[in-house]
Amino acid sequence: MRATSIIFKRELGRYLRSPIGWIIAAAALLIEGILFQALALPGDNLSAIVLEKYFYWASGIPLVCGILLAFRLIAEERQNHSMVLLKTSPVRDTEIVLGKFFAALAFLAIILVLSIYMPLLIKVNGKITGAQIFVGYLGLFLVGAAVLAIGIFASALTSNQIVAALLGTVFVVVMVLLFMLAKRLESPVQETLEQVDLWWLHFQGSFMKGVLNLKDVIYYVAVTYFFLLLAVKTLEAKRWQ
Repeated sequence: MRATSIIFKRELGRYLRSPIGWIIAAAALLIEGILFQALALPGDNLSAIVLEKYFYWASGIPLVCGILLAFRLIAEERQNHSMVLLKTSPVRDTEIVLGKFFAALAFLAIILVLSIYMPLLIKVNGKITGAQIFVGYLGLFLVGAAVLAIGIFASALTSNQIVAALLGTVFVVVMVLLFMLAKRLESPVQETLEQVDLWWLHFQGSFMKGVLNLKDVIYYVAVTYFFLLLAVKTLEAKRWQ
């Protein structure tokens, strides 16, 4: 775990020192603030409805930022030929993937924390509980973890950062659209695709409403584990190329 910790600190430091990381954070928060002001607040809706609308638009942060933060993590190492140094050092592929993943997840968590003033404004002026806000942010965090894992897997597939970003985007978009595709199909394929969908059923159906459902937590943890495992196996396969 020492190697994972070293890689984590190095990558997190790169996010914190890099203007690109903060530009991504600022752009995400600005767009979210505009959408919150323009689409969530107007009207005479109950506070709970306003909060639902907030989390609806806020879910764009982990979906978009997850790819933007992850696509370079491994592809850049290959492009700069620094992956050779990592692979010839006493560091396992699992430690490389986990160190980079946790660093990106920590920076994404910072972005989410910076946005928390918006639901707090709803709480001050309305009738919602801190538990509803916590559950919503837990959902955003879990979605972000899953998208980051998908992005790291895409980054492990290629040395080209643009290709990695495109692959990660395609994977995420496909997984988000599975629910809509399932509506056009029949059982049992319909139920299967609905359960695999990344956003509609598991986030919109529970976390967005402030409802904590254990099966949704398990789903996001499983998706994160699955794509991190794919990333590790991809690195192991490429080690011998």
